[in-house]
Amino acid sequence: MQAHKPAPATGFSNANYEPGSQVPYGHPQYAPGTYQGVAGMGSYGFQVQAMGVPAGLAVPPIQNQPIVKEGTIWMPIPPSLPNCPPGLEYLTQIDQILIHQQIELLEILTGFETNNRYEIKNTLGQRVYFAAEDTDCCTRNCCGPSRPFTIRIIDNLGHEVITLQRPLRCSSCCFPCCLQELEVQAPPGTPVGYVVQNWHPCLPKFTIQDEKRMDILKIIGPCVVCSCCEDIHFEVKSVDETSTVGRISKQWTGFLKEAFTDADNFGITFPMDLNVKMKAVMIGACFLIDFMFFEHAGDNQQRTGVWQ
Repeated sequence: MQAHKPAPATGFSNANYEPGSQVPYGHPQYAPGTYQGVAGMGSYGFQVQAMGVPAGLAVPPIQNQPIVKEGTIWMPIPPSLPNCPPGLEYLTQIDQILIHQQIELLEILTGFETNNRYEIKNTLGQRVYFAAEDTDCCTRNCCGPSRPFTIRIIDNLGHEVITLQRPLRCSSCCFPCCLQELEVQAPPGTPVGYVVQNWHPCLPKFTIQDEKRMDILKIIGPCVVCSCCEDIHFEVKSVDETSTVGRISKQWTGFLKEAFTDADNFGITFPMDLNVKMKAVMIGACFLIDFMFFEHAGDNQQRTGVWQ
């Protein structure tokens, strides 16, 4: 008798996928088929015998393999799905992503603020998207971390699939009528959600909204957004703030990188079955948090809370 096989998770077209096969956040990640076994015994700990292919038989190509472009491994292109904005199909297959800001040598040597660039990867280290800030020189260097920006996120085909737009606003709790806001578009020109800062005297708090401005999730950060040798967590909660459904974590990258650059690493976890539009909005929330609290100002001082 065949063992019962659970139905595929929401948004999946691959019937062989089983929920829970993702490695938990914080555990070592290995590519499929790689086992850290006995040294000198091959990747599986035993010698694999080569198997020949009978003459006249062609070996079928392996589908859904990672794509290598210019030395970068990209996540395989998933099939199109109904009711899913083009380019967001990647997000249906992951429940956590890593965002790595690239180090800009010109910025380190001269202090001249350049456009930020980010790699967005899955837990296997495969690039899912590439994000680039598109802000003019005067705005970057006059407004610093408070600057309005446009961030364009592209997939491995070079298509812009997500656009993030941040207007010029206040972020201090002293000005509750003009707090931060970010609009997420997917595809560009079509809003799918918003990140709105909520007033609070001590805590950084945000609301994730859908395209109709309906509240979907809440984000709550620590009172002091500063630490040494440990990660800083922003909890993603239900609207009533009673249950935690995800997390945005600013990862500690070491003394040298933290002291001399503003290149940050973030990890985002969310439910596998969360609407892909809300996953895209959570990515936008991560960028907004980065600029608000971890992008060094001209005096190289980092904000430590909402009162600054």
